[in-house]
Amino acid sequence: MLILKVEQGVLVVRCLRGMAFVLTCLFLSCYSASGVLGNQHSESYLDNITRILDRLLDGYDNRLRPGFGGPVTEVKTDIFVTSFGPVSDVEMEYTMDVFFRQTWIDKRLKFEGPIEILRLNNLMVSKIWTPDTFFRNGKRSISHNMTTPNKLFRIMQNGTILYTMRLTINAECPMRLMNFPMDGHACPLKFGSYAYPMSEIVYTWKKGPLSSVEVPQESSSLLQYDLIGQTVSSERLQSNTGEYVIMTVHFHLQRKMGFFLIQTYIPCIMTVILAQVSFWINKESVPARTVFGITTVLTMTTLSISARHSLPKVSYATAMDWFIAVCFAFVFSALIEFAAVNYFSTLQANREQRKTAAMKAAAQEAAAAAAAAAPAATTGNDGEVSAVDASSVLKKRMNSAPLFDRPAKTFPNSAVNAHTFLQQGSAVPANNVLTGTSIIDKYSRILFPLSFGAFNLVYWIVYLTKDTMEMSRDPV
Repeated sequence: MLILKVEQGVLVVRCLRGMAFVLTCLFLSCYSASGVLGNQHSESYLDNITRILDRLLDGYDNRLRPGFGGPVTEVKTDIFVTSFGPVSDVEMEYTMDVFFRQTWIDKRLKFEGPIEILRLNNLMVSKIWTPDTFFRNGKRSISHNMTTPNKLFRIMQNGTILYTMRLTINAECPMRLMNFPMDGHACPLKFGSYAYPMSEIVYTWKKGPLSSVEVPQESSSLLQYDLIGQTVSSERLQSNTGEYVIMTVHFHLQRKMGFFLIQTYIPCIMTVILAQVSFWINKESVPARTVFGITTVLTMTTLSISARHSLPKVSYATAMDWFIAVCFAFVFSALIEFAAVNYFSTLQANREQRKTAAMKAAAQEAAAAAAAAAPAATTGNDGEVSAVDASSVLKKRMNSAPLFDRPAKTFPNSAVNAHTFLQQGSAVPANNVLTGTSIIDKYSRILFPLSFGAFNLVYWIVYLTKDTMEMSRDPV
């Protein structure tokens, strides 16, 4: 019995081993069969898509637009701006990178198959018809080709085509700089069909007038401008070859003033204030006041020249030009004011000198007459009294004469006299005519600051409250 049980156990083990071997073989055969079926299905799918593309292009003529000779082809467009700027004031142009999308329906490309959208590369673009869109105000436009042409092409089952390109567009932006640097501009981007009139192709905005042009906040980091928004419109252009639809986008730019405040406005204001400091310097300090006037005039001239470097050579005056011109007028007027003070002071001094000279001549004549009458006078007490009276009268008249008209011997150094002081413009002895404050300086100390402050008040109120944004043309 024991031997029988051992033989039965061996048989059971052998049976289990056989069943495991059979199951393993079945599993491997099923797996290989599924792999073969998967490969066959994949190859069948690819063959199906290839047949669809071949069938679409079979007899397709890419020289003819969709619906040729029939209804108008509608091309829907939208723009996504990836980078806006820079903007050049000198060249009056701007640059931006965009994804330019166009959508239209070509019934010749309808298909039925296991996929709803055929996502294809740029090689398919050259085999079908595409719109001949061009940018009317573009100067230099680039289609990116690194590492391959940056183009997206898709075909839907109903024949709808989506065609996207990545472009760098350099476009013209006409600017009127009357209000510079408080100005704003509406830079246009105009595009349309080059050869097809509106009787064959019509452009429309795909997402409506509000959402068809997208400019993310991080895409408009400009140094001198703020991009405050964009508006879209469409126009009709009549030419000798037909009537065309023109799609227009206006990018509204507002200039930043910080750079011009630091570089031009504040230096001009400080220069005018410096020129008015000379009113508080004594009029006899001719070298100091002359240096003040000439230095400030030259400074204003330099500021005026440097302010024009960042602008095109326009024939009209800008808001900054008017400000610089008024500041230059104040500085130049301060120099003319000192010339007037010096002229009238010298004129008054000469008048006083002539008056003093006349008094001096009269005193000399009186002294001569007294000297001539002295020998004829009788001797005695009466004669002595007469001689004393004549000499006292002469002394009183000499003492009453101004300091500058006294004889040169009055000064210890004969080389230093009134005429020397007048010529050198240095400090002079006390004299009511050549020293002190001029009446012109007194009025200038009040009138110049008040008038300059009033000008600044009016200037900044007018330009900061004025709507300086250039308005775009209304759509036709």
